[in-house]
Amino acid sequence: MKLWSDAWAEFVPFLSFDVEIRKVICSTNAIESVNARIRRAVRARGHFPNEAAALKCVYMALMSLDPTGKGRKRWTMRWKAPLNAFQIAFEGRLTPSNN
Repeated sequence: MKLWSDAWAEFVPFLSFDVEIRKVICSTNAIESVNARIRRAVRARGHFPNEAAALKCVYMALMSLDPTGKGRKRWTMRWKAPLNAFQIAFEGRLTPSNN
């Protein structure tokens, strides 16, 4: 209980965010998963003769995460609500992208 009472001042402002924004802040599993895949690929290779070889290994690891190329569409659908919430909460700070 002391842990909660000690951290309460830092936790309460978090609750003022929209629920969609809180979901984004709390979800780091996807990032950790990508990092784990990159680490696994680098460990499997062992060493690299130059920087280009290392970058190619990282690129191939990232491309293997979405071999069909449909991940971008899923990502767009999953982020629509949080991006709208960010736009409302931080008006004028987000710039539209044509990507």
